[in-house]
Amino acid sequence: MVPKRNFFVLILLFFSVNLLAQTKGDYPIHPVPFTEVHMTDNFWLPRIETNRSVTIPHAFKMNEETGRVENFAIAGGLSHKEPQGIYPFDDTDVYKTMEGASYALMVKPDPRLDAYLDSLITLIAAAQEEDGYLYTVRTNKVEKIKRWYGDERWEKLQGSHELYNAGHLFEAAAAHYQATGKRNLLDIALKEADLLVKTFGPENLQKAPGHQVVEMGLAKLYRVTGDEKYIDLAKFFLDVRGRTDLDSTAGSPYNQQHKPVLQQDEAVGHAVRAGYMYSGMADVAALKNDPSYIAAIDRLWQNVAGKKLYLTGGIGSRGSNEGFGPNYDLPNMSAYNETCASIGNVYWNHRQFLLHGESKYIDVMERTLYNALLSGISLEGTRFFYPNALESVGQHERAEWFGCACCPGNMTRFLASLPGYVYAVDKNQIFINLYGSNTAELEAEAGTVTLIQKSNYPWDGAIDVIVKPQKKNLPLNIKLRIPGWAQGKPVATDLYRYLNDEPGKISIAVNGKKFPVKMKNGYAEIERAWQDGDKIELQLPMIIRRVIAIDSVKADIGRVALERGPLVFCAEWPDNPDGHVRNLLLPDAVKLTTKFDKDLLHGVQVIQGEAVAYHVNEAGNRVRSPQTFTAIPYYSWANRGKGEMVVWFAREESAVTPLGLPTLASQSKVSASSGRNPDAVNDQLEPASSNDHEIPYFHWWPNKGTTEWIQYDFAAPTEVSIAQVYWFDDTGQGECRIPKSWRIMYFEDGEWKKAYAPEGYPIAKDEYNEAVFETVRTKSLRLEVEAQEGWAGGVYELKIK
Repeated sequence: MVPKRNFFVLILLFFSVNLLAQTKGDYPIHPVPFTEVHMTDNFWLPRIETNRSVTIPHAFKMNEETGRVENFAIAGGLSHKEPQGIYPFDDTDVYKTMEGASYALMVKPDPRLDAYLDSLITLIAAAQEEDGYLYTVRTNKVEKIKRWYGDERWEKLQGSHELYNAGHLFEAAAAHYQATGKRNLLDIALKEADLLVKTFGPENLQKAPGHQVVEMGLAKLYRVTGDEKYIDLAKFFLDVRGRTDLDSTAGSPYNQQHKPVLQQDEAVGHAVRAGYMYSGMADVAALKNDPSYIAAIDRLWQNVAGKKLYLTGGIGSRGSNEGFGPNYDLPNMSAYNETCASIGNVYWNHRQFLLHGESKYIDVMERTLYNALLSGISLEGTRFFYPNALESVGQHERAEWFGCACCPGNMTRFLASLPGYVYAVDKNQIFINLYGSNTAELEAEAGTVTLIQKSNYPWDGAIDVIVKPQKKNLPLNIKLRIPGWAQGKPVATDLYRYLNDEPGKISIAVNGKKFPVKMKNGYAEIERAWQDGDKIELQLPMIIRRVIAIDSVKADIGRVALERGPLVFCAEWPDNPDGHVRNLLLPDAVKLTTKFDKDLLHGVQVIQGEAVAYHVNEAGNRVRSPQTFTAIPYYSWANRGKGEMVVWFAREESAVTPLGLPTLASQSKVSASSGRNPDAVNDQLEPASSNDHEIPYFHWWPNKGTTEWIQYDFAAPTEVSIAQVYWFDDTGQGECRIPKSWRIMYFEDGEWKKAYAPEGYPIAKDEYNEAVFETVRTKSLRLEVEAQEGWAGGVYELKIK
């Protein structure tokens, strides 16, 4: 338990009152600060500790190795090295990790970590310019990325990320002040915030941030200081967005600038920007008592939950804009679902709950938390997904860091604060939103109460809550969230439904006596005068559910997914015969069983049953055979190497992807002049068009106008005379086009030679381009491509005969 004198400043993080200031408005429901919730479970506690002891140090190490920390020293005149990085927002990777480290300090004091943060703050202070401006790429005059930020401050806000950097600084500063009581980082943040107040506003520069987050950061500074100028500026940044009459740079849906925020009713554009904007709108709605903002985000929530939400809780289907596509556009293999967008989705849905007190928002939050968000980090805590696909042929793999490294730092700050999402209080109503063993101290109007929760959630639905009020007969209404999945409904819209949608048996007992389940807004209410040691027993049904999507989701027609409790399951290559799972059909009538495997993936529940495997024989006919399959929790995939994975199983034969016979191309070793994922060109997956994002493709982007190649190496010298190429061309979405020219080269006598094709090499979209050349005998063959000037090129499949 934290000392009483620190309590109010700690609760600041979760939108309640603080030591320094009272706000005029606020959320009607207040979260219980994570410092007052001590996890003791076997699911979240190990992950929180891994984040503290492994992930945060790893992130700091990578920030140092990649020059992100050094950039501050250079800006402050403390180093004369060359600035590093290719993006103008690298400063935020340091800020976000500092925020996570500050949260970790609140839970477990660490003098070395505290001192290390002070050393970073010294560099940041040195980098800050006299008037408060803090943006290392401009101070360091990094010419190679000047196209992002221009000649003058605030000139290119749509891409410069100047205000995005400031927002993450403000959030880190608030967290550090809460953790330590020191003002060294807070004063830096307030100095820059004051510069923004002087620079922007109705009577000053009227431009919106290119990447939202500063709105949430300003709301936190308002909570610290009580100075309304900060929340007023947050509201201004939202109000000016989409106002083409005020801001000549407005108009793009990519950053939600297509119309004023109060008029928006469909989620469009970059998903992280959107999630942060909707969260900032919720903060302004609560702190400024503005119902028009609530109405706007309620409309947007209905659109996302009803038409743009992945089963895993991820948002943002397209890689081309790292964001939303049209309604119901939810492809699986090309699903983007950026990890940061999942974090933003949790922030937003939690705020929606704080505004309305309805469990449907926590249902989405929990779905995202256990699936799309958690898959973003490896079990060991040192590797990360940027996108989170729902299907793979082996092209997906976590990385220890990224050039654009927003996700790792974001994970450090989120996981450290996770216990703050478990409970909330509204006067004498206690909301229990998430389940898992913990001990928490809560302040209600009637008095203080300690709750001791015991469960093996998410593996088991048995949950005990011991109530220990500080005084006798404490009148409280304890509200237990009954998840939608327990009531036979995956989400509160028609986007998904269960084939076996019967509600499971939900039971509640108080002190051993059955208690009637009285529901309100998705919560079972138990209102009484509580005594020390009173015990609530909640039993949630852990039924294996079969999920189907509404027919409007074309990618999931004829398919079925599996859930149990809050977890979405997938089949992955190591657990299934021959390492293949995409060729499986799961009949509705097949019996499914489940068990806990303590030795698998740090201990997971698995689902097993008998599927039907499809293969193509030499005659080209489909062959069916029974095959036992195993499914694991989605979050745990890709921890054992690269290979096939599927969330949505074929339920109808039309949706099956049969396993083809090996070909000369599929058995070749692939290499390329540049680019990632060259194995896509011989994976035997057939594109529907030259802009099919549902299957893997290979490209040479960002190389443009260059001559590139793909090479096949054979096990032995082989006679070849035909090449068929299917080009990747993402006109309207990206920068890849069909090539200017191409040819086949073969290796002979130590050199590459041209293959003679009498009819030439055709070039067309949406079909195979076949070239017949004089038969050559070789161990290595190349497809050589000359790209169009100013454009890159790409390939789906390269077949050879």
